[in-house]
Amino acid sequence: MSHNQENRFRAYKNKGKDVEELRRRRTEVSVELRKAKKDDQLSKRRNLTLDDEPTSPLTDSSNTKSKEAVAIMSMVEIINGIQGSDSGMQFQATQSARRLLSRERQPPIDDVIKAGVIPRLIEFLGPNCEDRPDLQFEAAWALTNVASGTSEQTRAVVKDGAIPPFIRLLSSKYSNVAEQAVWALGNIAGDGTELRDCVITSGCIDPLLALVSPETPPAFLRNVTWTLSNLCRNKNPPPPYEAVSKCLPVLSMLVHHTDKEVLSDTCWALSYLTDGTNDKIQQVIDTGIVPRLVELLSCDHVSVLTPALRTVGNIVTGDDTQTQCVIENSALPAFVNLLQHPKNTIQKEACWTISNITAGNQTQIQAVIDAGLIPYVVRVLAEGDFKSQKEAVWAITNLTSGGTIEQITYCVQQDIIKHLSNLLTVKEAKVILVILDAITNILTTADKLGQLEGACMMIEEAGGLDKIEALQQHENEQVYHTALNIIEKYFSSEGDEDDNLLPSNGQGEGFQFSEAASAAPDGGFTF
Repeated sequence: MSHNQENRFRAYKNKGKDVEELRRRRTEVSVELRKAKKDDQLSKRRNLTLDDEPTSPLTDSSNTKSKEAVAIMSMVEIINGIQGSDSGMQFQATQSARRLLSRERQPPIDDVIKAGVIPRLIEFLGPNCEDRPDLQFEAAWALTNVASGTSEQTRAVVKDGAIPPFIRLLSSKYSNVAEQAVWALGNIAGDGTELRDCVITSGCIDPLLALVSPETPPAFLRNVTWTLSNLCRNKNPPPPYEAVSKCLPVLSMLVHHTDKEVLSDTCWALSYLTDGTNDKIQQVIDTGIVPRLVELLSCDHVSVLTPALRTVGNIVTGDDTQTQCVIENSALPAFVNLLQHPKNTIQKEACWTISNITAGNQTQIQAVIDAGLIPYVVRVLAEGDFKSQKEAVWAITNLTSGGTIEQITYCVQQDIIKHLSNLLTVKEAKVILVILDAITNILTTADKLGQLEGACMMIEEAGGLDKIEALQQHENEQVYHTALNIIEKYFSSEGDEDDNLLPSNGQGEGFQFSEAASAAPDGGFTF
């Protein structure tokens, strides 16, 4: 393809779309998926006591005192004990506060904050209590649960200076203390962009990464990975990339772990890191994890599959080379099952990913066709839930925008005109405009083939013409103008006067997009 031809192709391919629009779609999908993840696992978590024993659910081999049954004190006793100087009472009062905050229903977080004991609990995290790991552990656990609450409650912990001592405790020789510090920092980072960045700029990442090793117990590793995921999370603004990109070597190791919770949070972290500009996507690709991500597209656990698919989908929003990396690692065969997945969100995300591949070059479009995926996309178009149908519409429209004549012909032969026409009655103006774009692309191709009248008949027989005419009354001005332009350009009454213009296949069935007719002229075909 000559340089001028390529420029014309690019201009046509991206007709009605620009980089900002594609980026907006990526953001919309990201928000939806984050909401779905929040239902499965909140960005903040409390460390619950599941029975009457005051022991930690974390391993604590060093602490015998915490294994003694201790009655929960009253709030007045807790305040006096924590604020007092008696070491035994400090411990018992701190443990009682932790137990109150660890109960499953209606923990008295505000009461503890109003009692004014937060600064004292933070003091127990400091160097003066290094020889009292039992007290540090109970104080850290109590503060973790305060930080698991509302944004205001989390900030009550932060404003009193908890972040630096928690970061110091990451290097504690007592693993249960270090793990509780990991948990607390994860809750703080999960509050939002401001506190996330506060944790990062305070120097959390290096000591956190140092906790990851082949010897790290799975339960501990789950908390570390979850906290790493929260440090990479949220977009407005995104985290400082030079800091979180230091996580990539560890994440590229953790993505091979066998624990599904570790895998899930690792993939979520990677999905956040790839949800950005092409240079950020490339840094993730350069770690060599794409083959493993492709493997995970066949994972039986939805909690792992969802973020793995999201990460692959983010990668193919990059440039053609980055998209090709996914294709060359044999990702496309996995989409046969993904497009038929019983979970609607997986179908939707699979269609979204395919739509970004069909927005690529013609070789990449052909790879989608050769993988046999178009019939499954069409099935989603016909039978999927509405959110999945919208993504299937984009996949088909992108193909008709940038595909060859043969590729567009193949697409039409999959009965897409009927299914696109059926969706012209949806309420969302944006979806209607994308469908009208696909129909325009098909009509334009048919016109170049000398088969415009046949294509018009196919649209009319599918009920599309009536719906396009009705759209001339649509409240959205852009929909109205687009529908009007299609009617005037392709369905004007002048063309109806000469029936001889209608191509025939010898059986009176009108336009067929025949294989012979779809072939490009010897000299090449230029839009």
